[in-house]
Amino acid sequence: MLAGAATAVGGFGALLALVDSDSPLRGPFTLFFLLAAPATAVWAALRGLEPFGRAVGAIAGAVVLNMLVAQGMLAVHRWSVRGGIIAVTVISLLLLVCCVTVKPTKT
Repeated sequence: MLAGAATAVGGFGALLALVDSDSPLRGPFTLFFLLAAPATAVWAALRGLEPFGRAVGAIAGAVVLNMLVAQGMLAVHRWSVRGGIIAVTVISLLLLVCCVTVKPTKT
């Protein structure tokens, strides 16, 4: 139930940012989305770690992904809130799909 609420809050935050709403919830919900979406994807990629290490790695990976997207937009002089949201979403989805569909091999 908590995961569903987090998904709803994150999705609503992304939607508010994409439609350029003036809602006071836009900032916190969008920030939650920008941290939760990549953190979930990185969490799925770090299967072999213990939960605490996995959580720290997922949060650090989310921050790094957001910084790389921001740096890339600044480097090409194309800063855009919508573009950043879309880029983080696409990269997170690709990482999540790749990690979920690939089965780990046992050695």
